[in-house]
Amino acid sequence: MLERCLDHIDTMTSELLDLQKNLVSIPALGPLNGGHGEKQKADWLKGRLESMGLGPVRELNAPDQSVPCGYRPNLATVLPGEDNSRTLWIISHIDIVPPGDVSLWDTDPYVLERDGDTLMGRGVEDNQQGMVSSLLLAKALKDLAITPPMNLGLLLVADEETGSRFGLEYVVREHADLFGKDDLFLVPDSGSADGSAVEVAEKSQCWIRAEVNGKQCHASSPEQGRNSLVAAADLILRSRALYDIFDKEDPLFEPPMSTFEPTKKEANVENVNTLPGRDVFYFDCRVLPDYDLDEVLAELRRMADAVEKERGVRIVLEVTQREQAASPTPQDSDIVVRIMKAVQKIYQVQPRPVGIGGGTVAAFLRRAGHHAVVWAKIEHTAHQPNETSSIQNTLGDAKVMAAALLGTD
Repeated sequence: MLERCLDHIDTMTSELLDLQKNLVSIPALGPLNGGHGEKQKADWLKGRLESMGLGPVRELNAPDQSVPCGYRPNLATVLPGEDNSRTLWIISHIDIVPPGDVSLWDTDPYVLERDGDTLMGRGVEDNQQGMVSSLLLAKALKDLAITPPMNLGLLLVADEETGSRFGLEYVVREHADLFGKDDLFLVPDSGSADGSAVEVAEKSQCWIRAEVNGKQCHASSPEQGRNSLVAAADLILRSRALYDIFDKEDPLFEPPMSTFEPTKKEANVENVNTLPGRDVFYFDCRVLPDYDLDEVLAELRRMADAVEKERGVRIVLEVTQREQAASPTPQDSDIVVRIMKAVQKIYQVQPRPVGIGGGTVAAFLRRAGHHAVVWAKIEHTAHQPNETSSIQNTLGDAKVMAAALLGTD
């Protein structure tokens, strides 16, 4: 059964090209990215899913008055399997990011271009490679009249590029009945160039805005003021001790430790001969799941208090983004074992479980108690000019999904 399916996927390049051509031609930009949402592309996808005969397409629309239609579309459909109590869900996102400076593109970002194995266009990798792979698998099963051992579920979500409030976060919160306790979840939205990286864990994330208020004065008379830049630099240097305080390491992650980095710096005074009275800068913290972010914030606050006392300034710390890491997906869970076996069979590489510093939508599933894996074989051209994807990777990823669903034994 699996070999028939794999052979059939090898014949589906024309279907792949047709899907990518249509998807690229329909921009799906959220309002925070200057667009009108995902409705037009979702409508096209709904029609395509229905024409494939997979089963009813369930619309899980998240209300959003900032787009013309008043909602952000999420679509779900299930191809029944022999065991209806379990579903392998493959979750991809409909929205894309803007093309950016179009002068940096060699072609129109909304017209699919092919050069041998390479496809170019906005969205061809992020996230249409994973989406197309899942659609190819579903069509292959229908073409061959194969009933899989368990259900195959396709979930196409909105708003991934701007936080998932109207996408998977909404679906998990408002439509929890969609998922069973023994369901498996694959998010084909990150990975490695050889396909070996199987993401099972994420670090916590915390972005912190630090505002240092001193007293502005003429630079020739610094004793009359309180130099906010010096105080900011003092806090930055003290913050390096966070690496020693939260010093656990986990080889699952790269880098294996928590990171605490000062990043963005806002402008202060415009002229050289003025001592600044206000400075604003930011920290980007990526923290191992072992630690509670409240512990990190409390330690940084203690450091800020010490700077305030010594420098005569006032420091306001504001959390601008915070995501406490969900529990990692167990490495011996069914979805991890299935994906690793499938990757090894299809791509002939030794897969390895990894943790990452960035966040993915898998976190919403993990917080709800589901076992989820983030995986794909990709070149990491997402968000760049001339975004590309590989035809062979798209077909290969569809084969990995088939092997995970149908079994490799």
